[in-house]
Amino acid sequence: MKVTPTKLAGVLIIEPRVFGDERGFFFESFNQRAFDDAVGTHVDFVQDNHSKSSRNVLRGLHYQLPPKAQGKLVRVVQGEVFDVAVDLRKDSPTFGQWVGEILSAENKKQLWIPAGFAHGFLTLSDTAEFLYKTTDYYSPEHERCIRWDDADVGVEWPLSMPPLVSGKDAQGLPFLGLADVF
Repeated sequence: MKVTPTKLAGVLIIEPRVFGDERGFFFESFNQRAFDDAVGTHVDFVQDNHSKSSRNVLRGLHYQLPPKAQGKLVRVVQGEVFDVAVDLRKDSPTFGQWVGEILSAENKKQLWIPAGFAHGFLTLSDTAEFLYKTTDYYSPEHERCIRWDDADVGVEWPLSMPPLVSGKDAQGLPFLGLADVF
């Protein structure tokens, strides 16, 4: 597995070794020991999630507050997305900065987003199926959302038209108004 750090300390791009031939391919999508070595600590995952989205659907920017903060290991098994992490760690030198990566069934890249970050993605293909492992359970009372188009964060989404967002995501908070950060 190839691990590439991003400009946000702790957020990693993980690329598996893929073995392919005329029959298809095989790769190890997750190995606890190799993952722990890559991130430098033991991580317990407690929940797997699977979503399907249509083209131009934007989900995020979501996070959960402590004590229910979630780390996420995300990947795409069908289609393509632009995946984003935003640093919410108030003592971090990259507080408020974001990183984005194209994840697809074709490139098989994964993104590790530790607790302390908001997360979102934009579907670039006709549909995309997105899988992610989380380090804590979904907790509605701890869930928060930053507006996807917040000017202070300034995510450069690859949009060709206004995205489709849920009512809840449309009600996301402005970044500068966040009282709840890590």
